[in-house]
Amino acid sequence: MLPDPLHPVVVHFPVVLSILLPVVAAGSLWAIHQGVRPLRAWGVAIAVAAALTLSAWVAVETGEDQEERVEKVVTESQLDAHADAGKALQLVSLGVLAVLALGLMPGDKGRIARYVGAVGTLTVAAAAFRVGMSGGDLVYKYNAASVYATSDSAGPAAERGDSAASTGEENEKDEKDEKDGR
Repeated sequence: MLPDPLHPVVVHFPVVLSILLPVVAAGSLWAIHQGVRPLRAWGVAIAVAAALTLSAWVAVETGEDQEERVEKVVTESQLDAHADAGKALQLVSLGVLAVLALGLMPGDKGRIARYVGAVGTLTVAAAAFRVGMSGGDLVYKYNAASVYATSDSAGPAAERGDSAASTGEENEKDEKDEKDGR
């Protein structure tokens, strides 16, 4: 049985893999420098990058499945910013995967591609940070998770009669006040 919603579970895979990828790429470069065959050492970095790209795609797809429901409490601009960040992570991870794959070429071309790809993994980590921050804002700042709350899980606020869900209008006001520096 899969959790509902699936998106909050799935999004942790690309986040974790984006943090691991630069470490794995650096370790693979070190292993090659120590004499391990590039196919063997660099293949590990490519495998992690492929898993990251796949998990980013799944995260985007599951997020799109939840979009309509979450729009009930979150403004469209906030949701679009998060969706755009997720798609950017997906594209950046795919691009870095391609460069990492070029690292399997022999000679100087492969060596250069490995170093460029290793540096590129930092871009992937930055993109994952951006999408993670915007997702965290949706959940913790703009109360997106409230659309999934039941009366049993609403907690002390529901017992007091307080509203657990912020409206899209309140979120727009908060966003405007934030931009105006209030």
